Amino acid sequence: MTRADPPLARRRFLQLAGSVAAGAVGAAPATTPAWPQAYPARAVRIIVPFSPGGAVDIIGRIVAQKLSDALGGQWYVENIPAGATNVANAMTAKSPPDGYTILFVTSSFVINPSYYRKIAYDPIKDFVPITLTATSPHVLSVNLEMPVTTVKQLIALVKANPGKYSYASAGTGQSAQLAAELFKLAYGLDIVHVPFNGGVPAMAATIGGHTQISFNALPSAASFIKDGKVRPLAMTSRVRAAEFPDVPTFAEEGVPDQESAFIVGMVAPAGTPRAIIDPLNHELRRIIAMPDVKEKLNFIGYVAETDTPDEFAARLKAEIEMWAKVIRDAKMQKVE
Repeated sequence: MTRADPPLARRRFLQLAGSVAAGAVGAAPATTPAWPQAYPARAVRIIVPFSPGGAVDIIGRIVAQKLSDALGGQWYVENIPAGATNVANAMTAKSPPDGYTILFVTSSFVINPSYYRKIAYDPIKDFVPITLTATSPHVLSVNLEMPVTTVKQLIALVKANPGKYSYASAGTGQSAQLAAELFKLAYGLDIVHVPFNGGVPAMAATIGGHTQISFNALPSAASFIKDGKVRPLAMTSRVRAAEFPDVPTFAEEGVPDQESAFIVGMVAPAGTPRAIIDPLNHELRRIIAMPDVKEKLNFIGYVAETDTPDEFAARLKAEIEMWAKVIRDAKMQKVE
């Protein structure tokens, strides 16, 4: 099969993703930027747009505690789990740009502008990026009864039986679904999407054979893979996940241009002074590089990964463009 070069937005994303080896934590600048005097002078709110107890909430609380330990004052998490992260995003965009409101963002931040007809914020104009904090690849798995052990075998099976097979994801408009649609578009595959309310129910459906295939972020799939309840075929990361060294990447399977990840990062309202953003970036990169933090992230299925504010801004822009193209090409219906 002859495949065209990836489009510009995709090439930009791959270049950015490749600038830091997967799983690496970007080194903090050698010179520590100076903090503004008396910062923080009061409590700093860290908004997490998910319910307590989830992976992003755990990351948020780890970071909040480490910032409190390092900088003093109170850095606290406020959970706002509403509107597929849109409520928290809009609230942060309207907050004073004084360094006392920080938002954790995920892949929804770069998907929602194209997936929803209207959102009450602009992800580029209304925010200033601080840093990426963690990433997790998507994993393609199949039911144990499926007669395939490689991605190419799955492609051949689906092509021979268009419309027969279905895949489960954590929900419509989630990053794992878009990773699946990117895969389908690349090879012209007719696989029915069956969305679930979360990654665990999606994995349960594949284990039970209700859907033969699943695309999920690694944290949702990890325990089922370890227990041998599904057969993982490939990861969307550039290199193999340290936790699953026997699971190849799509590229290793001879299926290129499928790199993607569920991202977790931090932004602040537009207008927040660089005198706060730059030293905060430096401190966060130091925190994320701590062995105990990296270990905790690995335990919940994430890889510690950081960058500069400008690098994170470029990555967000590239991912917005990449996922917008997938949504258009897959003819996904926009949501009100």
